[in-house]
Amino acid sequence: MTALTWLNAEAFTVFGQHIIWSDMIGNTIGLAALALGWWRSIWTWPAQFLSGLILVAAYGSAHLSGGVGKQLLIIGVAVWGWRAWQRGRRQAQDGSIAVRFATWRERGLLLGGTAVGTAAVGGVFTLLPQLSWNPWPDAYIFVGTLAAMVAQARGLVEFWFAWLLVDLVGVPLAFSSGLAFSGLVYVVYLALVAWGMRDWWLRSRASGRPALEGAVA
Repeated sequence: MTALTWLNAEAFTVFGQHIIWSDMIGNTIGLAALALGWWRSIWTWPAQFLSGLILVAAYGSAHLSGGVGKQLLIIGVAVWGWRAWQRGRRQAQDGSIAVRFATWRERGLLLGGTAVGTAAVGGVFTLLPQLSWNPWPDAYIFVGTLAAMVAQARGLVEFWFAWLLVDLVGVPLAFSSGLAFSGLVYVVYLALVAWGMRDWWLRSRASGRPALEGAVA
């Protein structure tokens, strides 16, 4: 038995839902990566890299090219994010990554890029139905994940809002695609995203206060 065959084999069944090893292991590591991101630990990126590598097998087995593409993006952005945070953490007094809110220009670029990207990828998936059985949600998750990870790598609080919007579509798509563990993990993500969003929000206000006070003085 090859490693890929084992990863896509059934681990167990719960309430009629078949859980495969790649779905379970990849998403468990992904949860750890999200928690590390909340703590602003640079180790979030190696964890995301490993999670993406394993989940390529899971989404490939479900015939969701957008999901596979999403994981390949996560792998690529994880390398970039590691390097960006290596530089960015020097800006924070405690040695972790400095976080801030995006400018209006950055928000516009993220929203516009997500809309255009979803339209483009969704169009390709529609023209080539063999790539995805559910093209538009699949395309939205693919592009939305890229936008979220770009925002995370730049230390933007909006990163959490982007993940929240991706999760709202990801939960029903995962369950309907036979990736039950992914669906359950997306639900857990919602709670972690809300918690992480609050933490980064407060830290961005705290880190910006001294500069504002200095300017007033």
